[in-house]
Amino acid sequence: MSTLLASAPPGPRARFPGELLARFASLDRLDFMAPLPARYGDVVSWRLGRQRVVLLAHPDDIRDVLVTHQRSFTKGRALQRARRLIGDGLLTSEGEVHLRQRRLVQPAFHRARVARYAETMVRATVAHQEGWRHGAAVDINAEMMRLTMAIVAETLFGADVGDEAERVTRALHDVFASFDLGLSPLAPLLDRLPTSRQRRFQRARRVLDEIVYGMIHARRRAGRDTGDLLSMLLAAQDTEGDGRGMSDQQLRDELLTLFIAGHETTANALSWTWWLLDRHPEVRARLDEELDTVLADRDPTADDVGQLPFTRAVIAESMRLRPPAYIVGRRAIAPYRVRDWELPAGTLVVVSQYITHRDPRWWPEPERFDPARWLAPDDRPRFAYFPFGGGTRVCVGEAFAWTEAVLLLATLARRWRVEVAHPDPRPEPIITLRPRGGMPARLSSRGVCQR
Repeated sequence: MSTLLASAPPGPRARFPGELLARFASLDRLDFMAPLPARYGDVVSWRLGRQRVVLLAHPDDIRDVLVTHQRSFTKGRALQRARRLIGDGLLTSEGEVHLRQRRLVQPAFHRARVARYAETMVRATVAHQEGWRHGAAVDINAEMMRLTMAIVAETLFGADVGDEAERVTRALHDVFASFDLGLSPLAPLLDRLPTSRQRRFQRARRVLDEIVYGMIHARRRAGRDTGDLLSMLLAAQDTEGDGRGMSDQQLRDELLTLFIAGHETTANALSWTWWLLDRHPEVRARLDEELDTVLADRDPTADDVGQLPFTRAVIAESMRLRPPAYIVGRRAIAPYRVRDWELPAGTLVVVSQYITHRDPRWWPEPERFDPARWLAPDDRPRFAYFPFGGGTRVCVGEAFAWTEAVLLLATLARRWRVEVAHPDPRPEPIITLRPRGGMPARLSSRGVCQR
């Protein structure tokens, strides 16, 4: 075994005070981080003021942080900051609180139940595209956000947010704008300043609280079980723990977490997928062939998800190149050994789907959009691809997200082409990887499916 090195792992050094902090905290942080492993190796280190940051790029090291030694870490700065909005939901809670909440939420995402959600997913998608017109100019990211918002509200909460959709969308925009400093050590200080951004954040949180608490109180008054997630959580008791159910505050935190995560990530995945399909007509032609062969002139059902391997491969490859969850941060709670270095307690350890998904050791021609790579056996390490995270904190809604993405793409692509106006939309890395400034596009009705 090699001797531990006295120095920190290699990495960039600031040319002037605050340079690395400014780059890491900016919306161009991916441009800063992506080249680092090729230059410095699989373990890269730099300082943000007094904070030591270490980027791990190798799948084996990522597995150790997310799975093997996950108890050696707590959530990183950005998700700790997210508590300002979503409290102690699944995304931000730790330890026994997280395990208890996950036990209560997990049954809503069992595969059999997800299959029952499929009918709602397709029905909502068909209804949504009724408003589309051949040649219409749209923001396809906004369209996907509205659609997935309606689906998650109905399938998980039995609610119709149609009348509230614009208010929710504006509130989420203001909330996410306040998180663009989430990776900065200065964020806690900036949060205390009475800026216009902070005032918008507080207003947005009040709007979201009003809507979510409204769902909870209405369901408690009705006193009936409708079979959705909200009913399950209202009735749930932690039989493996303290036997108690959830308070309104706990329900609020979980519902808001699932509401945001349940539509934001899928909408972004689909938006990037439309762009990639538009730029690769040969892939689009193969997708059309599969949809026409399997579905002909009907909409998909839950049974079709397994019969559309190329459609799923398109989604998988899109999430390789533009993963909605693009970075995971963990803070070491004790000294942590990684390869030849011992990282001190308090080190912020970062792993990035965006970076590892592009590693040429695992992905030949990594920048090429090639869904066919998912149709052949591979011997890649498990964490060469981890769009939904890993370990006990792996996304609880992964099966829901895959089913939704495949069904929505199949339902819409059967009828429509989306021509994206910008040849290379810039990613906006805040909480998720959104297209910066939206994704202006033009709709084209497929000739074989015109109604």
